[in-house]
Amino acid sequence: MSNTQELTAQVKEASTWIKPLQDEIARVVVGQKYLVDGLLVGLLTNGHILLEGVPGLAKTLTVKTLANCIHTGFSRIQFTPDLLPADLIGTLIYNPRTGEFTTKQGPLFSNLILADEINRAPAKVQSALLEAMQERQVTLGDTTYKLADPFLVLATQNPLEQEGTYQLPEAQLDRFMLKLRIGYPTKVEERKILDLMGTSAPMLDVMRIIEPADVIRSRNIVNEIYVDDRVKDYIVDVVFATRDPAAYKLPLEGMIRYGGSPRATIALTLAARARAFIAGRGYVTPQDVKTVGPDVLRHRIIISYEAEAEEMTSEHIIERIFANLPVP
Repeated sequence: MSNTQELTAQVKEASTWIKPLQDEIARVVVGQKYLVDGLLVGLLTNGHILLEGVPGLAKTLTVKTLANCIHTGFSRIQFTPDLLPADLIGTLIYNPRTGEFTTKQGPLFSNLILADEINRAPAKVQSALLEAMQERQVTLGDTTYKLADPFLVLATQNPLEQEGTYQLPEAQLDRFMLKLRIGYPTKVEERKILDLMGTSAPMLDVMRIIEPADVIRSRNIVNEIYVDDRVKDYIVDVVFATRDPAAYKLPLEGMIRYGGSPRATIALTLAARARAFIAGRGYVTPQDVKTVGPDVLRHRIIISYEAEAEEMTSEHIIERIFANLPVP
C-alpha cells in the first residue's frame, strides 16, 4: 500500500464525524453548504473566518448550531462604536475590603466567538482582538491568559450599510484565514426555510456529534495530508501572481497595489489540506487549491485606483489568475 493510500485510509477513519455534523447542521440551517464547509475548514486549520453577507442569511444561527454540535463554548459579541477593549477581554475589579483586584473575564474567554458587525468597533477594540486572534492569549493587568482550544473568531460584516463603520486594518484582515461571501438561498431552499422557520417557536435543538478533543485530533491528521511538490509550486505561483502578474504574462499590469503575503501561501496550503480531509482524501489536488483560493485571497489583494476605475474587484483578479495559470 502506498503512502497516499495509507493516508487516505487514515483520513477516512478520522473524518467519519464530518457527514453526521453536516447533516445535523442541515436540520436547522437550510442550504448554506458553502458557509458550513468554510467553517469546517476554519475548525480543522485553527483559522479565523470573516463572513460577509446581508442580514438574515443565518450566519449567527449557523455558527451557534456548529458550537452546539461540537459541544463547545459560544459567545456572540455585538460590535458598536462605543465598545471598549474591556468589553471583550474583561477587566480587573478592585475589592475595597481586601485591597485586592479580582479578574472578571470577558466574552473572549470562550471557543467560538461570533464578532457581529466587526467593522463598527474603533481601533482600540480591533487591537485587543488582534492579540487574541494572533497569539491566542489576552493580557489583563500584568497577567497573560491563554485562551481555550479550539479558539476561533468568526466575524461578520454587512456589505451594504457602511454608515458608522471603520475600515478594518490590512494587518487584521490578513489574520483572517478565509473571507466567505454569503449569498441568498435558492428558491427551493427558501421554501424549505419557510416550512422550517415560519413559526414563532422553531425547533432549533441539535444533537452533540463530537467533542472539541475530536476536532483537535483531526487537525493532526490534516497536517499530515500529502501535498505533491508540483501542487506546492502551483500554490506559490498563484500567490506570486498576485504580486507580480507580469512575470506570468497575465493581463493585470497596474491593477494590483499589494498581493498576498507569505501568510496567504500558508493559508492556501492549510485550507486545501482541510478540503481534502472533508472529501476523505489523504492528498491535495489542484482543484482543492482552486476551490479555496478565492476565499483565501479575496481580502488579501488590494487593487489599484486604475482597477477601481475599470470597476474591477479582487474577485475578477483571482478569476483571471486561476484561468490563466497552468494547472499541474
